[in-house]
Amino acid sequence: MSEPTISQVQIKDVEFGERVEIVEPVNLYGCKIGNATRIGPFVEIQKNVTIGQGCKIQSHAFICEWVTIGNDCFISHGAMFINDPFAIGGPARGNKDLWRRTEIGNHVSIGTHASILPVTICDDVVIGAGSVVTKDILKPGIYAGNPAKLIRELSGK
Repeated sequence: MSEPTISQVQIKDVEFGERVEIVEPVNLYGCKIGNATRIGPFVEIQKNVTIGQGCKIQSHAFICEWVTIGNDCFISHGAMFINDPFAIGGPARGNKDLWRRTEIGNHVSIGTHASILPVTICDDVVIGAGSVVTKDILKPGIYAGNPAKLIRELSGK
């Protein structure tokens, strides 16, 4: 019998702003975390991710490579970001040229267990719990469902 390779959770090569709070265990590497952001337990944030200022990332969220999140955003429990859209009918299998970026604006709230595919989401958006965002969201409002659709516009926006 062979021995398994065991990797430990880690915080490595992270650029932190001021007053960042982290609740361990977390796995953060090669990313940037803005001022006054809080990261809950059991979160993974991969390299080439940028999180803005004043954000709250709740437990069990997964933020994969090439995601940018603006300022004052809320990422709820178990939210998942995906960078491989299976463009070839299955996983890219290490071909990172097939991965796509995700851009999240400012003042965006993403509900529990939402899945965010490689998209752009503008400022002032709420994504409902369990929603699957498959297309760019370019108008402020509340979106929910699978695929996520505009439920209502936000007043004053």
